[in-house]
Amino acid sequence: MAYNILIVDDSQTMRAVLTKTICMAGVEIGSVFEAENGREALDILEKEWVDIVFADINMPVMNGVEMVKAMQKLGYMESTPVVVISTEGSKTRLDALRDMGVRGFLRKPVSPELFKSVVDGVLLGNAGEVGDSAANGPTTDASAGKSGGDAVTDNGSAAGSEADAQ
Repeated sequence: MAYNILIVDDSQTMRAVLTKTICMAGVEIGSVFEAENGREALDILEKEWVDIVFADINMPVMNGVEMVKAMQKLGYMESTPVVVISTEGSKTRLDALRDMGVRGFLRKPVSPELFKSVVDGVLLGNAGEVGDSAANGPTTDASAGKSGGDAVTDNGSAAGSEADAQ
């Protein structure tokens, strides 16, 4: 099944990197939509069918948290899962996002393998725990993402790349 994906990030470079990562991950793509901020993302969600949203937290105009709150209010969170992709990864922030209905978290930079694992976990419900960060949860150490980032899915499990386990 081909997925329609919305990437929300104020950096054009990051949107291009994420699009390339999606392709490298082997995720079957129908369409990739891009938005520079939460407001643009809401406009796209109003007009287009989107299977999954990947959003940064820190953006101008409307940040990722404000976007998620607006999606809740409009009823989009029930049918369109959101995965946050950010350099920010504090446990407090992750817990708050999870409480708002965010289904996963990826810490930048994201490897194609980790990206595919999270997409499968969120859309197909078969999230596998990879690496040893699952037992410890996500870390806030800036070096934790050096080999492909960390991920947290909606069931609270964390996944890191296999290189993280070594």
